[in-house]
Amino acid sequence: MSETKFVYLASQSPRRRQLLEQLGVRYELLLADDSEDAEALEVVLSNEAPRAYVQRVTLLKLEAALARMKRRGLPFAPVLCSDTTVALGKTILGKPDDAKHAAQILGALSGQTHRVLTSVAMGTLSKSGKSLKTEQALSVSNVRFAPLTRTQIQSYVASGEPMGKAGAYAVQGKAAAYIEHISGSYSGIMGLPMFETAQLLRVFGFKV
Repeated sequence: MSETKFVYLASQSPRRRQLLEQLGVRYELLLADDSEDAEALEVVLSNEAPRAYVQRVTLLKLEAALARMKRRGLPFAPVLCSDTTVALGKTILGKPDDAKHAAQILGALSGQTHRVLTSVAMGTLSKSGKSLKTEQALSVSNVRFAPLTRTQIQSYVASGEPMGKAGAYAVQGKAAAYIEHISGSYSGIMGLPMFETAQLLRVFGFKV
């Protein structure tokens, strides 16, 4: 059993912090430096499938976080990263660029069933600073939106909630009023699937 008492969470998302706290695991934030181009890690490659995309991005985030921990001279501990993407068919719907883009995304989701894919990865470094172990898990959920009127979309976009969210909505927010059906992991749709995360934590010696 690992003697590690905490995990580094490499995410700015308050929702991921909240979900990790539900598991009773102590964590320290390991956020990117201003000099790091975090958004560059999320660029979609040509013809990249949603599943391959979210898994690749999560591992890139983990690699960056492990390097950050080493560079800062922090005590070595397991690092937890996660990434969420929304896919309508094979089309990846990322975070909206502006209000107009958010309205376009929501219009595409209106009356449709889409997938929410959340990948979770954990990794540690050896004492020499080289990667010692990495593990990854994937949660895939289906979400169906009711048909949305133009007024409903405009009102939701005006709330500001869609900004910074994959698929331009937050399941735990005002968008819940428009979601007809969910099949899968609610916490995964929020951004950190509890079941898969607990499994990874156990692999790294945490009692969850």
